[in-house]
Amino acid sequence: MFCCGFMWKSGGEDLQGFYPVRPECQPDVPRTRFKSRAGKTLSARRWHAAFTEDGHLDMEKVLRRIQRGGIHPSIKGAVWEFLLGCYDPDSTFEERSRLRNRRREQYGAWKEECKKMVPVIGSGKYVTMAVVQENGNPIDESSVENQGWIVKNTVTDERVLQWMLSLHQIGLDVARTDRYLCFYENDRNQSKLWDVLAIYTWLNLDIGYVQGMNDICSPMIILFDDEADAFWCFERAMRRLRENFRATATSMGVQTQLGVLSQVIKTVDPRLHQHLEDLDGGEYLFAIRMLMVLFRREFSFLDALYLWEVMTLPVHIQTFCISFLGSWFYLL
Repeated sequence: MFCCGFMWKSGGEDLQGFYPVRPECQPDVPRTRFKSRAGKTLSARRWHAAFTEDGHLDMEKVLRRIQRGGIHPSIKGAVWEFLLGCYDPDSTFEERSRLRNRRREQYGAWKEECKKMVPVIGSGKYVTMAVVQENGNPIDESSVENQGWIVKNTVTDERVLQWMLSLHQIGLDVARTDRYLCFYENDRNQSKLWDVLAIYTWLNLDIGYVQGMNDICSPMIILFDDEADAFWCFERAMRRLRENFRATATSMGVQTQLGVLSQVIKTVDPRLHQHLEDLDGGEYLFAIRMLMVLFRREFSFLDALYLWEVMTLPVHIQTFCISFLGSWFYLL
């Protein structure tokens, strides 16, 4: 049976204070089971000690520590930039600083490009209503409370129209994303999430926006103060996950994984597999969300982050998900 080595044990440092939950939501939120453990979890001290004087990172040492006990919340953002491939461990402090500045400038340029088309981008607000009609014509201004959000002119470019039509759906999903966390009581944090998703969608119209991308992006917004840094981590994560969100009229991105999951459960627990078959659940469509958003909604925020960290180790991410899901079903 697949073993993740999770640090879901009693004792250790309680880390829930790093991602506080709104009091009224606490009864409905999964209990956090991950604990930081001295000598196992990657601490700030161990992290800084893994760098040479000029900034080269001993990645093998870091990965071994993560495998044993995850990453302490105080350094998650910095570590994730390496786990997701934003930076080469063999680069120096100076090289990474230059690259970070270039990326921030590039993101700023993309944001300005999008803002010229839809002025609400970068305003600290976000939209949950359509900014343009499906035929590209402007919205009737008399029906809109805040007219600064709508597009004033007819849109004839199909790519631009495709993007604009996705913005209100992004906004609807942003309004629902991790609402139990105190972090999103601040509207500007929600707008940062919307901005990043809107700009990513503009740059990736072949995939477009698909529900669930908000769940992947939200941790980046929370872990990084700088919106551009959050964007680049999200972009790197999506390089691995984008095929999960690709769908056609006859297939969906996770279809192959569902087939593998079916075989795993059939081997591990034939009786459970047969029971699901009898319930017409043998195609495992109920597991689509788990595989698409990497268990974000099945676990607490902190536990999901730890799971993601283990997924970034030298194991194929989809193989990990399927194996873990098989183990999880077996335990249930």
